[in-house]
This record gives sequence, structure tokens and C-alpha cells, in this order.
Amino acid sequence: MRNELEALSRRFREREPGLLGAARSYAVLCPLVERPEGLHLLYEVRAANLRQGGEVCFPGGRMEPGETPEQCALRETEEELAIPRQEVRLLGTPDFICNQRGFLLRPILAVVSPEGFEGMRPSPAEVAETFTVPLSFFRETPPEVWKYRLTPQVPEKFPYEAVGISRDYPWADGEIEVPVWYYQGHVVWGMTARITRSLVAE
Repeated sequence: MRNELEALSRRFREREPGLLGAARSYAVLCPLVERPEGLHLLYEVRAANLRQGGEVCFPGGRMEPGETPEQCALRETEEELAIPRQEVRLLGTPDFICNQRGFLLRPILAVVSPEGFEGMRPSPAEVAETFTVPLSFFRETPPEVWKYRLTPQVPEKFPYEAVGISRDYPWADGEIEVPVWYYQGHVVWGMTARITRSLVAE
């Protein structure tokens, strides 16, 4: 028994806790750039050949084993936009998103230097275009907010009797908000808009 306790202690003593059941983790950089009229957020439009092509997003991707969210966000930004990590100053870690499909999305707030922004070269394989939006636009323009429900679909053969519950058990459902902003021909929506909304909240 003592050996088993020691093994469990070693396993959990210095472990960084994650979300139970999350199969994958992603990180995105939320890049601020300084423009004459104030701070802007920098967005990408995903290349048409990619999954969810044409959608607006932040630079980022799946975290590799042993990689921190910050390292992932900087690596992906360099791969997608050719902005060297030394031209990016990390500011902090906003709240993350737990997606119902079983993954975590970890945003990293940062500011890109003028040299990094001017030297940006989007990868055509991943990025169709980039654009910036003033933070003031998001603060002054409420998004449209749409909602959809997450409804449990319980298997017909679920062992109600074995676990001691009735067939009318009140399974928990949920609701997801989908903010949508329109800006100069671009649509910022979904998880990207949820992160944006958290960044500009007062």
C-alpha cells in the first residue's frame, strides 16, 4: 500500500492541473498593435483550404507535448505571420475557454512591436489576409448575441436502475452564447468574439 501511495504522490505532487476530460489544448495570441488612433487587435482570416476556411481568428494552434500556452502562441504566430517572438511582448493570460467538443482554448494577450507589425508576412498556406480593429470599436459597439442550447441525448439503454435513478432524471443541459461583430466587411464571431469580448470588458 505504501508503494502505491508513493506512486500516486509522485504522479500528482508537481502536476499542473488541467480540465478533466479535455483531450486537446490550443493556444492563441491576442495581438495588440499600436496605431495612430489607439490600440488595435490584429486578426487573421483563415486560408480557404483549411478547416473552417474564411473564418476570422487569432493566430494560434494546438499545443505540442511539453509546450506552455505562451510558447505555443508565439510559435504559431511566427509560423503564420512571420512575426519573430522577440518582437512580441506578453502581457498576461485572459480566461480560457472550455469547448463542448472536449478541448481547452488558452488566449495569451500580447503587444506586437511596430517593427514586428510592419515586417509581418502572412503565410499563404494558412492565412488569407489580416486586418486590425480598434479596441474602441468593440467597447462602443455591442455585438449581436445569439444563443443555442446544449441538449443531452441519453442512450436508450442507459443503466438507470443500476445507478439508482429514474428515467425522468433531470439531466443538465446548457446554453452557449455566440457574439457577432461586423467590421468593414469582416465578421468576428464565435470563440474569437468571446475572447475579444472578455478583453474589452470594463
